[in-house]
Amino acid sequence: MTDDNLRLLIAELRRDEGVEYKPYKDTKGILTVGVGHNLQAIPLPAGWSYPLTDEQVDVLLTDDIRNVFEDLDRNLPWWVDLNDVRQRVLANMGFNLGITKLLGFRNTLGAMRQGKYDDAARGMLNSAWASQVKGRAIRLADMMRKGQ
Repeated sequence: MTDDNLRLLIAELRRDEGVEYKPYKDTKGILTVGVGHNLQAIPLPAGWSYPLTDEQVDVLLTDDIRNVFEDLDRNLPWWVDLNDVRQRVLANMGFNLGITKLLGFRNTLGAMRQGKYDDAARGMLNSAWASQVKGRAIRLADMMRKGQ
């Protein structure tokens, strides 16, 4: 992912996830902080305390995005062949869902891989995920469909 595209992804994730400096329970009751950082999966580094600083939030976000990229590279290596906008869609979904749940979108991912972006967008919107994050899902499906 290019540096410019990464900057856009970071801005989109901050918008979609929100930014919190103290822990809160997300919609599934998981203790979360920063930009959607799951504290159950990855606790804060030793010595950190609340409220987090902007720099600490950025460190968590950078690490979380790196983990998403590694998961995508390992499981969906073709994702890097998508255009910038569609790469951000897949990374955003991976960030939100986690790789295991993202891989459950078999037909949608197959459509993406084959360049059938209208089908992929329909698959995204016809999911339980879309009903949970409606505005985000509509926005990402539109980005997938149009590639812009």
